[in-house]
Amino acid sequence: MHDTDADEVVVQRRSRRMPASDMALGSLGIVLAGLASYFPWWAYLNQDRISIPTLWEGRLQDLPTKIGNGSLSLAQQQRREETQAAVDQLLTASLPDVVKKPSGPPDQPFPPNPNFRLRHVANGRALIEDDKGVYLVRIGSLLPDDSQLATLEQRDGRWVLVTSRGDVFQSQQ
Repeated sequence: MHDTDADEVVVQRRSRRMPASDMALGSLGIVLAGLASYFPWWAYLNQDRISIPTLWEGRLQDLPTKIGNGSLSLAQQQRREETQAAVDQLLTASLPDVVKKPSGPPDQPFPPNPNFRLRHVANGRALIEDDKGVYLVRIGSLLPDDSQLATLEQRDGRWVLVTSRGDVFQSQQ
């Protein structure tokens, strides 16, 4: 009556060992990550080896100011004459001699000055807002109406922004 052999569940154990290809790919990833984290430091510490050449900086360090005496050699003169002879002299387009030039200012008016609001002032900077966005400005900054910020003052407990045109904007507090 002991048929335990038939009732037993046979569990097959899988090997928990990782395949060699997965090990190789994992190791390669770790090596690449190490190199990627090392290279910026190497570049920072060895700037003299990888710096931009001086010629790219716009300097004419070793070049003479004038090359040659300004005259062309015989071969250069012949090439220039051949090139000029090969140019097609056929007239393909022309403009009339009388070109109408505009007289006076254009009929189109300039766009109106954009309206902006002073929102907040702190540490010598002002936060202004117009229909296109919010800007952080300081004295001397260009404003949306193409004027410059002249001063930031406090009048009667409110901050006031004065532009280079003399316009005054008060905070909404």
